[in-house]
Amino acid sequence: MSLDRYIAICNPLRYMTVMKKNTCFKLALGTWVASFMIPVPHTVLLSELNFCESHTLNHFFCDVTALLKISCSNTHTIETLTYIVGSAVTFMSFLLIIISYVKIASSILRIKSKGGRQKAFSTCVSHITVVVLFFGSLFATYVRPTSTYSMREVKISSLSYIALAPLCNPIIYCLKNTEFKNVLRRTKDMR
Repeated sequence: MSLDRYIAICNPLRYMTVMKKNTCFKLALGTWVASFMIPVPHTVLLSELNFCESHTLNHFFCDVTALLKISCSNTHTIETLTYIVGSAVTFMSFLLIIISYVKIASSILRIKSKGGRQKAFSTCVSHITVVVLFFGSLFATYVRPTSTYSMREVKISSLSYIALAPLCNPIIYCLKNTEFKNVLRRTKDMR
């Protein structure tokens, strides 16, 4: 989405030539492939763990950290892998988004009219809000040593990136939609 906003704001005349269906398909396919391939080493390592204590997870889904807490095997390798891969994937994704938004901001600041700047910034604010919610809770969950995990904190931060960001996404984007705003105004006027 940040690439889409970057092209739309920084190269608006090239938007249709850059963001073709083929390009969007390749971006989506790359995301799906990475999403399935990145967890493979974790899955292999997790399948080799022994669980001699309770087989009940203190979590609302089968999360790596919850599995590591109930394992009686040496989990150092998978903890290290989780930290390294989690940090790399999270920071690289976040860095690419930040770079695109720095370029977008510098392009917006060169717009002469105040109304044009305001419209351009408003198209990005909703995406930035969701990015901050998602990455903030993701950092809090996975980018820290496992020894510092409190299962209560992990559950709360997991809930944030699994439920809160996707829940806020349509709400944030609806509030930008002119038709939605008009319906809200009409509803308010009817009262």
